[in-house]
Amino acid sequence: MIKLEIAHKKFIDHLQTEGKSQATLIAYNKDIEQLIGHLGNKGVDLVSDINLKHLEEFMKNLADMEYTPKSISRKTNATRTFIKYLSIEGHMPKNIGEELKHPKLQEKEPRILSKMEYRALRDAAKNDSRSYAMIEVLLQTGVTISELAGIKLADLDIKGETGSMFIPKRNNKESRNIPLNKAVIEAITKYRTEERPNIAKAENLFITKTGNALLVRNIRSTINRYFKLAGVAKAKVNDLRHTFVAHHLTAGVSILQLSKISGHKRISTIERYLNYIEKSNEPEKNDLGIL
Repeated sequence: MIKLEIAHKKFIDHLQTEGKSQATLIAYNKDIEQLIGHLGNKGVDLVSDINLKHLEEFMKNLADMEYTPKSISRKTNATRTFIKYLSIEGHMPKNIGEELKHPKLQEKEPRILSKMEYRALRDAAKNDSRSYAMIEVLLQTGVTISELAGIKLADLDIKGETGSMFIPKRNNKESRNIPLNKAVIEAITKYRTEERPNIAKAENLFITKTGNALLVRNIRSTINRYFKLAGVAKAKVNDLRHTFVAHHLTAGVSILQLSKISGHKRISTIERYLNYIEKSNEPEKNDLGIL
């Protein structure tokens, strides 16, 4: 028999040895801590005393506390992974987590910026070459905000008006090379020439005046400020990624090519955008145009 607190620590240590990211470790740790708190309120102190009803009650309590279905689904996944680990380690006679169901998730329609909206965003940032370059990279390449924050100068291969950008493997996304069009090359070049501090030790593309890499939260707050200045309502940074995919799909770029460039493992992730656009009747292509 093993106590829940000890099992919790062993589980997190196990995830760490598997090479899970720090963000994943923090999320799982918090979710299992919350589960153990619920079990403690039910008088459950030992792993062997956990039953399916306890787990289902935990999920119901989360719903009663108005957690979103997406959050509950994440905690369901953490719980199932924890119970599976306990079963494999022999602390439970069977994996009862397999019977724990995820809540039904209603697919949220992606926020796709119109040409007028993303052009207004550009105009709002045109006098700030760093912010303008960040917006162009997000819009023209479809990278995530964390990938943007991690771009290093060594990842760029620019020759004249053509080039590519390497995105290393991270979490569940494989490494990939993304073609750079003229618009994003010009924006990056202008930022590097006019505004980016010339600090030898600074490896990242987007940096502060002292050479430190810009943090995700700083990038998000900066771009949100320009959304507001541009009058683009109810838009977030990740909507530039939605816009990248949707507009290129509309222009006839192949689903396979967009899936590869955006780093999505499943083609179905890209296919869902077809529900929200009018796809071109022209033959499919692989070349990306300029948004």
